[in-house]
Amino acid sequence: MRDQEEQPQKETKQSGKRAAEEAERIAKEQVRKKAYLAREEAIEKASKAKKTKRTEKRVAEEIGQSAKDQARRDAYLVKERGIAEAQEARKIKAKKQPPQ
Repeated sequence: MRDQEEQPQKETKQSGKRAAEEAERIAKEQVRKKAYLAREEAIEKASKAKKTKRTEKRVAEEIGQSAKDQARRDAYLVKERGIAEAQEARKIKAKKQPPQ
């Protein structure tokens, strides 16, 4: 008879133990999930920061390249203008000199 009285107590203890283990498992899972989400968020922030830095660098390089290209075009035009003026000066000089 004593076994029959102890049986419900054992079952109660076991179910209490299972409930505690389940609660602990759920708590650990929540901690893991929060840690995972925190890592993912950190990775995403770092990725966005890198992307922003790359974009800023690219824009700065494009501006620099544009300025170099403009300077090169300006120098080319100055050179061409100088050549044209020199040719015009030679033509004028040739017209002033009598043919020999």
